[in-house]
Amino acid sequence: MSQFEDNLTHPTHTWKVIRTGGFDQVEIRDADDIANLDQLDQKLWVALACPVKGLELDEASLTLIDEDGDNRIRVPEIVATGKWVTTLLKNGGVLFKASDALKLSDLSGTDEAKAIAASAQNILDGLGDEGGSVTLAQVNDTAAVFAAQAFNGDGVIDAKAAENDEQTALIAHIIETTGGAAQVTGEPGVDTDKLDAFFADADAYLTWWGTADGNEEVLPLGDATKAAADALIAVEAKIDDWFTRCALVAFDPRAGSAMNRADSEWGEIALEDLTNSHERIAAFPIAHVVDGAVLPLTTGLNPAWAGLVHALRDAAVKPLLGDIDELTSENWGAIKARLAPFRSWDTTKAGANVEPVGLDTLRAYVAGTQKDEIAALIAKDLELKPEADGIGAVEKLIRVQRDFVPLLENFINFKRFYSPTEDAAFQTGTLFMDKRSCDLVVRVDDAGKHAKLAGLSYCYLAYLTCTRKGTTATRQIAAAFTNGDVDFLMVGRNGVFYDRDGNDWDATITKVVANPISIRQAFWAPYKRVAKMVEEQIEKFAASKDADSKKSMDGAKAGATDGAAPAAFDIAKFAGIFAAAGLAVGAIASGIALLATGFFGLTWWQMPLAVIAILLIISGPSMLLAALKLSQRSLGPVLEANGWAINSRARINIPFGESLTNLAVIPDGTERDLKDPYAEKKPMWTKVLMLLAVLGGAAYVGYLNGWLEPYVAAPVADVVEAPVEAAPAE
Repeated sequence: MSQFEDNLTHPTHTWKVIRTGGFDQVEIRDADDIANLDQLDQKLWVALACPVKGLELDEASLTLIDEDGDNRIRVPEIVATGKWVTTLLKNGGVLFKASDALKLSDLSGTDEAKAIAASAQNILDGLGDEGGSVTLAQVNDTAAVFAAQAFNGDGVIDAKAAENDEQTALIAHIIETTGGAAQVTGEPGVDTDKLDAFFADADAYLTWWGTADGNEEVLPLGDATKAAADALIAVEAKIDDWFTRCALVAFDPRAGSAMNRADSEWGEIALEDLTNSHERIAAFPIAHVVDGAVLPLTTGLNPAWAGLVHALRDAAVKPLLGDIDELTSENWGAIKARLAPFRSWDTTKAGANVEPVGLDTLRAYVAGTQKDEIAALIAKDLELKPEADGIGAVEKLIRVQRDFVPLLENFINFKRFYSPTEDAAFQTGTLFMDKRSCDLVVRVDDAGKHAKLAGLSYCYLAYLTCTRKGTTATRQIAAAFTNGDVDFLMVGRNGVFYDRDGNDWDATITKVVANPISIRQAFWAPYKRVAKMVEEQIEKFAASKDADSKKSMDGAKAGATDGAAPAAFDIAKFAGIFAAAGLAVGAIASGIALLATGFFGLTWWQMPLAVIAILLIISGPSMLLAALKLSQRSLGPVLEANGWAINSRARINIPFGESLTNLAVIPDGTERDLKDPYAEKKPMWTKVLMLLAVLGGAAYVGYLNGWLEPYVAAPVADVVEAPVEAAPAE
């Protein structure tokens, strides 16, 4: 059982749990809560890990809390930091003020606290400040000045620490050959490890060189043998190729033209802009290929290889064979044989990193005292490490004092996210688009990768690329739309994004993850889909008829040009189409009449219920699906896709979602002029038709229910039937 689990089995601290966002969250009330975080069950933490980068908290502060340097903050690091800071401060309440000024009087009496107080006092003394409080800016200024000194306690020195030219040269050689160690300023320098590595390589290189030193077979030209071998290697393959081509020409003279390349290839490169280093030229033979050839070393060479051949002549041919201007196949073989032992020995080279320094210089370094001198300078620098650590400890304490509680309120609980007045650390700014502002906006690195997981949040997400005019800065964000409708949210739509510093960015939608926004939107969705479908069908029909008309006109033109008679009108086909259209219209009219008869056959109180039932049949499924998704809408997957480990659902219910996306509202007290000079004027006949339709419907309902009978039926109560007279007899 771990210490953390043991603390949970024997708790001594009482926590306060509040319900926010539809789930229980532990409230951090005071320093005592912070000191006892090891007794808080991890299952009650909202987050178990968060990234160091990409949050609206000072990255430098989060890096100091991230003790293992893996760019992620986890529960044990939070617990350890809480223990550390509450031990150093006797007044832990200052943590909730989030101040970047440390009062020395707030420090406790522990040994570490006293050491930090002494370092803080040294900073104040150096600045001539007697106020008793040290700020983060003062610490940073002091740290910058201290770090820029030749000796700053980081155990890494550069040329500023050298006492003579020999030390300066050695420091430069160590940095060049080993890459150097990073100083606190970020510049490369030399530490103990790099110093030892350089001299270890130097010893290995000199030992390797010593195995051949004085051996004329391995070093026929002494120290110049390496230059000769390098010159040989540079042209070896090309000269071997040339002698082989010459041998083929000697075997069969017909190969001469092919070995020197075809005339067509010469014609191709003749059309190009040629230089001596042209790749096409370099591919041609090193010299003209002939039977029994001798390779010229001064003239008649391929321009792309002439320089290397001249270097070979100076470095290898002349020292080994004398001052000759041509190279036979036998001479070439002799040179390669003389340098073969060196080339074989060279493959066993050790300490190659330091070879550029030079043999004589390395011997001087190893034989001299420079290594001990550099080691002494590093030791002198390390003597100031306690002072450097003291400055670092003061900086860390101030940063934790300022940023730790805000981190807890974005880690243990999501107090800041569910607060109406504060923003969470992962909320990077506000997006304005489509007459609304979105406050749930997070940074993303890869929109496609983020969307795969974030889509499980059931939020309507728009991914946008942001740019700033006049700069090359760009960023990608994901914005959650939790209020309004989605009719005009589409890829390519532009808006403006304001980051937490108030900077404005041009934002363009690049990807959308569609999910319901509200029940209201879901209610109208079926009707909008039908309207869109009808619109598309009308457009297709109109486009088809337009195409047919154009085709007919083109045909008529062609017929007129060719002198052909136009096609006769097919009366039978027209009649069939007309009849079919009539049947369709009749069927639709009959259906409408049947529905109207059934509807108007209801009693007055049944009619509203019927309308509601019809609406529910049409919109009910869409609303039900939206309600199910909205009930599952949560923040977790959005943050998980950014590297968080979320331990709770972190729901975004409908009321809270409406607060995250604010719609445009005209302020109270605003003077409004509703007269629109450009308003479309509706014709009078539409109003008359609507009035007649309403009156007709009301009359029909009244007739069916007998309400109009007293006004339209003839009175029969007072009518007396007249006697029927018999017909007279004939």
